[in-house]
Amino acid sequence: MHARATFTRMEDSTKEDFDIIVPEAMAYAQSLPDRVLAHLKLLQGDFGGWPIDRYDHCLQTATLALRDGRDEEYVVCALLHDIGDSLGCYNHADIAVAILKPFVSEANLWMIENHTVFQGHNFFHHVGLDRNKRDKFKGHPYYERAAEFVEKYDNPAFDPNGEILPIETFEPMLRRLMAQPRRSVYLEDEQVGAR
Repeated sequence: MHARATFTRMEDSTKEDFDIIVPEAMAYAQSLPDRVLAHLKLLQGDFGGWPIDRYDHCLQTATLALRDGRDEEYVVCALLHDIGDSLGCYNHADIAVAILKPFVSEANLWMIENHTVFQGHNFFHHVGLDRNKRDKFKGHPYYERAAEFVEKYDNPAFDPNGEILPIETFEPMLRRLMAQPRRSVYLEDEQVGAR
């Protein structure tokens, strides 16, 4: 049994309490990639009417990005772009962004945050929505990045006959990316753009 802090209100905590909590929190943080991979695997078998299941869609998107020579950060973003499908039926991109935010550039974060609207150009008109909704972002510095992500990787990644590399291909990239956050309330100096 591990030692535990004894306060019942945070305002009553002590340095001794946090001497117990911090090492536990650090060990838990180191296992984040394991939890992210486990959550991603929840998408296996979830077809939802799509031509391939949501897990293979994520793998195929990452495969396309990797094969196109994208860097590891971009490939991991491609891998996790729809990880929120199981919990965020109306805002899945927000969940991916929450997971990725401590580790990725502003450009990649914006791309993932808005990929749904950009993908909507391909199908919103089928469900009674404005397919040009992405136009509200015209002139944004990352507009072309998001449009390219959808066009080259997310859009064509529904192919049952397309290449799908196994998760083991991407796991080391995810672990390297999540080894050290660059942005967090717990960092004294946020290192956005340090990579």
